[in-house]
Amino acid sequence: MTLAAHPRLTRLAAAAAVTILLLAGCTGPDGAPDDGDGASDGGGASAAPGPAPDGSAPDGPALEELGTSAAVDLPADPAEDPAYADYYAQDIEWGPCEGVDGQDIECGTIDVPLVWNDPEAGDIQLAVGRIAASGERVGALVTNPGGPGGSGVNYLESMPYLVSPEVRTAYDLVGFDPRGVNRSAGIECLSDEETDEYLAAGAEPGSPEAQQLAIEWGTRVAEACEAHSEDVLPYLDTYSAARDMDVLRAALGSEQLDYLGYSYGTYLGASYAELYPARVGHFVLDGGIDPTLTSNDFAAGQSEGFERATEAFLADCLEAGEGCPFKGSEEDAKQQLLSFFTAVESSPLDSGDPERPLTGSLARSAVMLLMYDDGLWDYGRDALSAAMSGDGSLLLSIADSSSERSADGTYRTNATFAQAAVNCLDRPEVADEEWVAQEAQRLAEEFPTFGPTFSGSGCAQWPVPALREPAPIAAEGAGPIVVIGTTGDPATPYQWSQSLAEQLESGVLLTFEGQGHTAYGRSGGCIEEQVDAYLLEGTVPEDGLTC
Repeated sequence: MTLAAHPRLTRLAAAAAVTILLLAGCTGPDGAPDDGDGASDGGGASAAPGPAPDGSAPDGPALEELGTSAAVDLPADPAEDPAYADYYAQDIEWGPCEGVDGQDIECGTIDVPLVWNDPEAGDIQLAVGRIAASGERVGALVTNPGGPGGSGVNYLESMPYLVSPEVRTAYDLVGFDPRGVNRSAGIECLSDEETDEYLAAGAEPGSPEAQQLAIEWGTRVAEACEAHSEDVLPYLDTYSAARDMDVLRAALGSEQLDYLGYSYGTYLGASYAELYPARVGHFVLDGGIDPTLTSNDFAAGQSEGFERATEAFLADCLEAGEGCPFKGSEEDAKQQLLSFFTAVESSPLDSGDPERPLTGSLARSAVMLLMYDDGLWDYGRDALSAAMSGDGSLLLSIADSSSERSADGTYRTNATFAQAAVNCLDRPEVADEEWVAQEAQRLAEEFPTFGPTFSGSGCAQWPVPALREPAPIAAEGAGPIVVIGTTGDPATPYQWSQSLAEQLESGVLLTFEGQGHTAYGRSGGCIEEQVDAYLLEGTVPEDGLTC
């Protein structure tokens, strides 16, 4: 089966685009600031415990020095502040879309302040798309596919396959490209040719050569992004995006925001709920991110998550027998996979394109994407069997899917760089270099498959400091917020969803016992039934329900 013909892989290309950057670029968001003035009225975030007075995370080492987001501590609720009246008075003019597949998708734009605490500093335009409700409309369901850096407009191509016909009948399905992403003042960094070089470059993870390469590429990417997009880089944090989402709510004519967020989209949604708890409508956060994590905590969680997912994949492969390229025990199979990565790193495989052999970095990227959905594992076995026999073409096509690279050599979106631009603002890192080195060694030893990959930082050379402190989000006063966790989720480990649901004053946890990233639209029925009843009838799921 070709890549284009594989529906699961095509869908994941939007949801999981560039979640793995092997040399530079961060791997996920976290954090929330303490504004020190109690519950939010729409002007600022709710109070929450942040780092200790010495700058350390609670019960942890000292963190890097932080900047300040322009979207917190506003003097008043922007929806009621005359300075923002023009933004909140907008109507979206819907029309044809460019570069989006789907005859039912319409597109439009809204304007938002570039600098939220200085609306006179100029505007940026956000791209918005919708699939209009096919029956009697009850509202608009705003979605975010994750990333960060995922295009919500492009993701509408997949939404009809993820939500039930009943939800499509009742809701406009709405997606938007967050600030800095793709059509919404998208940042520009490397050329397509340079991006090819960047994603393919590599050395054995954890080696001195890999560390030096990460510094070189991290510097090169940071300098390129700053050269082309200096004006917007300081304002791409998630609090700013959450403020933007409230303008979108108003433009859609909704009193409250109905929202479905996956992965990073749970962090964006929780941030919105913290800023505007009274405007929380039907909220579903699938694949939760724990906002108390530092960047280093995040890397540790994903190192373990992908290690466990890889073990499950290898066990499934060995059980299948025929077509599995691995032999012996599960530990034997893991060593064979590690040996394959090492061999490809030193001698890239032929892919059918003499200009683009399969490198070790690209092979790891491909295998990591396969961990996002156990429905892809049969296809993954075929791709690995071919690669271990000398043909790297299938794995290269999977790696290209993860970075949204088209066959003509262009990249459909800027997700590779938008992800780093958002993450480097959203979460701080530990400042103690000795601690960081020891932690990197621990991850490499305990989680040898991908621990060395996650142990580095892509934010050390970033031109803008992190803006948010790790802290819980309570969203006091919000209506019920449904959080979904998958027990075998590699990218947002189940414990993160548990923690997020516990932090949210009105959090309700649904658990899907299975493998892969997120659950709604792929659980087989149980999660979908619960979520649909909540969206369509207002029936809140039983807290702690497991499918």
